[in-house]
Amino acid sequence: MALRETFWIALDTLRAHKLRTFLTLLGVILAVTTLVAVISVLNGLNVYVAEKVANLGANAFVIDRIGIITNFQEWNKARKRPPLQMADFEALRDNMKLADQVAGEQDTTADVRYGNVLSQDVTIIGATPNFASIRDIDVSNGRLLTQVDEDHRAGVCVIGTDVANKLFPGMDPIGKSVRAGQGQYEVVGVATPKGTVLGQSEDNFVMIPLGTYRKEWLAPQDSVGMFISARGPEWMDAAEDEARVILRARRHVRYQDEDNFAVIAPSSITGLWNRITGNAFGIAIWITSVFLVVGGIVIMNIMLASVTERTREIGLRKSLGARRGHIILQFLVESSLLAASGGLVGVGLALAIAGLVRAATPIPISTPIFAITISLVLSTAVGLFFGIYPAMRAARLDPIEALRAEN
Repeated sequence: MALRETFWIALDTLRAHKLRTFLTLLGVILAVTTLVAVISVLNGLNVYVAEKVANLGANAFVIDRIGIITNFQEWNKARKRPPLQMADFEALRDNMKLADQVAGEQDTTADVRYGNVLSQDVTIIGATPNFASIRDIDVSNGRLLTQVDEDHRAGVCVIGTDVANKLFPGMDPIGKSVRAGQGQYEVVGVATPKGTVLGQSEDNFVMIPLGTYRKEWLAPQDSVGMFISARGPEWMDAAEDEARVILRARRHVRYQDEDNFAVIAPSSITGLWNRITGNAFGIAIWITSVFLVVGGIVIMNIMLASVTERTREIGLRKSLGARRGHIILQFLVESSLLAASGGLVGVGLALAIAGLVRAATPIPISTPIFAITISLVLSTAVGLFFGIYPAMRAARLDPIEALRAEN
């Protein structure tokens, strides 16, 4: 009963000084808003990266010349590597035992025309027929590339929906020919739209057979990219090791030397992303800590002022039988309730920010329950900690002297 009564007394005190309460809570509100909003955004970004960026295909990894580069020194070293040749691709395709499929791919960027209509900066992809299967590319109209197209280096293509909408508005593109560079390609399929990744469209492409690409687009230092689909998720690491052994043997890499090619797996992409977000989260924690300390100090000062204002009240309660523990409990409840109220307001603001980001971007922002729980517990704990000194000071007041005080 004493705790319940103390809670309502503390709540009435906060209601009586609304403006002061709000100004006192600014630090806690900003701290909780920052923490919950950052966790919400990072949580959504983690899901987005895992589904869109790091998803190379079903149980797939990539081998290419450069790989993931994070600094100029790595770039300078990687660009000196010899290009991956078709013979390297064929060696993996013919000799890997743990791969379900091995696809070859090369690409460049060019303008594409149909009549007088131009689509600029289109990705020209040269790929083997199984590339579409690994990358989960399907067609909404027409067909995909076939092995016959690859064997005959046919002048055919599958186009993305962005290209189809730009060059063939209101008409069926199947059977019509587009021009890219010096080549002319008959459209045999229109790919199912996939949307954007980090603001870049995945539907702005023209895909032609790899043999056709190498006949018409190949440059001296071009390297073949290899998309390898393992037999299952449990075979991913073993398949990567197998591909490494085959390529190192073919390219005469000594045992003590590093690979002169790069392996890009979903784990390497998410690992890089986790390092980036780890730094961002560290900054958010630092900012949150500063806000909480500032907010806690303000709460302590306000509670000290409250003790001074309510000296006669404290003396009256002591003269009527209130013990030191009752006085301490009253002020601790008040300070913790004050901080918890700021935490609730901060959570509300963070949820509003998360909702705005979710509505304005394709990122699947979500707020985990643990973020809300941690924020509320942390804000309440700050109120308790910084309320200890004012509560002890109030409890130590002499009731006689307190009753003589003038407010």
